[in-house]
Amino acid sequence: MDIKNNILETIGHTPLIRLNKITKGLPCTVLAKVEYFNPGNSIKDRMALKMLEVAEQEGKIKPGGTIIEGTSGNTGMGLALAACVKGYKCIFTTTDKQSKEKADILKAVGAEVIVCPTNVEPEDPRSYYSVSKRLATEVPNSWYVNQYDNLANRLAHYEQTGPEIWDQTDGKVTHLVVATGTGGTIVGTGKFLKEKNPAIKVWAIDSYGSLLKKYFDTGELDQKEVYPYISEGFGEDFVPANYDMQWIDQFEKVTDKDGAVMARRIAKEEGLFCGYSAGSVLQGLMQLKDQLKKDDVVVLIFHDHGSRYVGKIYNDQWMMERGFLEVKTFKDIINGRRSGQKLVSVMPQQTVADAVALMKKYDIEHIPVMNQSAILGSISENGLFQKVFSNPDIKNALVETVIEPAFPLVEFNTPVEKLKTLINKENGAVLSKDDSGNFHIVTKYDVLDALSK
Repeated sequence: MDIKNNILETIGHTPLIRLNKITKGLPCTVLAKVEYFNPGNSIKDRMALKMLEVAEQEGKIKPGGTIIEGTSGNTGMGLALAACVKGYKCIFTTTDKQSKEKADILKAVGAEVIVCPTNVEPEDPRSYYSVSKRLATEVPNSWYVNQYDNLANRLAHYEQTGPEIWDQTDGKVTHLVVATGTGGTIVGTGKFLKEKNPAIKVWAIDSYGSLLKKYFDTGELDQKEVYPYISEGFGEDFVPANYDMQWIDQFEKVTDKDGAVMARRIAKEEGLFCGYSAGSVLQGLMQLKDQLKKDDVVVLIFHDHGSRYVGKIYNDQWMMERGFLEVKTFKDIINGRRSGQKLVSVMPQQTVADAVALMKKYDIEHIPVMNQSAILGSISENGLFQKVFSNPDIKNALVETVIEPAFPLVEFNTPVEKLKTLINKENGAVLSKDDSGNFHIVTKYDVLDALSK
């Protein structure tokens, strides 16, 4: 029988998947090492287990002890899974720029999570580095992991990730592209591959706001390069000990927006629901595409799963607020088709004949019923059509006697994709109020027109 003794035995041996659509114009083969197939949904499972095993061998943690680490979420998940199996406790510090989903997942597997501010120096006592170090001195029988300077981090990838890629490509890999943070993945994997074939190119993807690229290019630790950025899981404001730059050929920076947009494209076009860094890795490759040749075999590391980012890059509202996504909204429809038009409405004391006359005059099917600025309900051409069979004289009745439910009221910047879910057979329109307090209406025809452009 093929049975795993525990969840830790499922770590590694992740698939290498060809990218077909986004990379169609490239001259080479592009493959993604999809690491969300690990049990903790990220590549960090590999090094988390390795670091713990080395710590056990070296006597740095005793049975029943507490694992303490500063983590963006994924390393914490790998450590938490190992702790579950091996009987340890976990305390993790993270930054307030990380997605809420990451912290919630860590708590779900039994970890204590402490959120620290992002925009502080590493040496600041409030930073997640400093808080984790302090806790390690205060909590009895604890082990401070320090994934940044713990060389078992890169050893895991030298022993696992590199050999897997070499075997899966039959040694034909020519390029390795990694969004790099602690340095463990790119150095460990890159070292193994370059020892097999020194001609292999290892490209590191960095974020604007990180100092790694400039340090690689000049050897200078320039804090002027450091500023807050949104991309998660890679880039640094210092150089971890896991870096050995001799195994890296080039650094390339990718903007927060380009990485986020590309991650969404990977999900929609390739069917791979990956995290932020995957988008940055593929975007980085596209920026370097002029260096690629026909027979090249490029391997990209797709670090983690998109479920960690559903409140961020996979949330239209979050993307729009940062200018990352040009999504058509209620406001766009009004500024386009109906620019300058006032809302046509009726009062409850007007007659049905008055309402029908307005429908004919403006060629509309849906009219809100309002009393000054208060929305009381609605009437529709279809609704009146149904009622006329039971009462042919209904045209003389007051609107208040045939009133239908009010149209939903939404925010002025609601995406068109959301509007189409609100408009149905029973409800033919939605209302919104602009910054000046004026009401506007959008119908199913407006939505269809917006989606067709």
